[in-house]
Amino acid sequence: MKHATILITALCALTSHLANGADLRIGMIGLDTSHVTAFTKVLNDENDPNHIAGGKVVVAFKGGSPDVESSASRVEGFTKELREKFGVKIVDSIEALCQEVDVVMIESVDGRPHLNQAIPVFKAGKPVFIDKPVAGSLKDAIEIFRLARRSKVPCFSSSSLRYYPGLIGLMKTDVGDIRGAISTGPSPIEPHHPDLFWYGIHATEALFTALGSGCERVVRTATPDTDVVTGVWRGGKVGTLIGIRKGADPYRVTLFGSKAVVDQKPGGDYAPMLREVMRFFQTGMAPVSAEETIEIFAFMEAADESKRLGGQPVSIAEVIKKNGGPL
Repeated sequence: MKHATILITALCALTSHLANGADLRIGMIGLDTSHVTAFTKVLNDENDPNHIAGGKVVVAFKGGSPDVESSASRVEGFTKELREKFGVKIVDSIEALCQEVDVVMIESVDGRPHLNQAIPVFKAGKPVFIDKPVAGSLKDAIEIFRLARRSKVPCFSSSSLRYYPGLIGLMKTDVGDIRGAISTGPSPIEPHHPDLFWYGIHATEALFTALGSGCERVVRTATPDTDVVTGVWRGGKVGTLIGIRKGADPYRVTLFGSKAVVDQKPGGDYAPMLREVMRFFQTGMAPVSAEETIEIFAFMEAADESKRLGGQPVSIAEVIKKNGGPL
């Protein structure tokens, strides 16, 4: 009952804000990634050519992970820039942040703390966008979406690649019946995360953008420099992820159809995704379902399991069940 009252109060405040035409007050959690300054510039700077109206980042909580070098070494610099360049207030707790904002973006580069960071946001009833990776494990990802659903708090996560113009254009191309796709991209390993969770998430999400949900089983071949993960979808579609740890590693999807084979055109930035995030904040409607995001993470977890089993096929449904799902 207490959580329901908090949620109703939060939703009423959000509705009033939108009705009055006021900017949504956005809170950011986790200031250890370049996304925080890049996103804030697009949202707060009306002179930015990609400016997106409707909300401004006003409050932030530093976070940071001392055992991840790329987090610990950058959090103070990004905090300083947010405070001095954009006038963002820095607070000492997520609970304090939630008291001063309408909506929340969890940006921590490390996926492991995302579950604990999301819990007070759900309790406060604030709609939340969770940047990649949604969590540091499939089990945590499932729990995040379960808590969001139980709390009736809008929540979604996405890679910006899903909204790159080249990928959107690819999906509008008439290739006939889609038979499969190949998605390539960088996939460096961070030892605190399952192999693909750290950076392979981007090319994986692009693969699912091309083929949709419905992957049934996964096989992985791994070498020190390269991963090749092949999934079989319902109806016989085959999707292949090529994760590259060294050398040229452009993001690209090739779509195979009954009438044509088409490559994604290069280029893209954060603005298209941020437009979707703002629309989500304004409507409460997630553009990517919890089930699809969980399947994306199950694909990556199944790839790890296949690696452990020497390349044997692994069932997506069994991996989801093993980690506490489905929702």
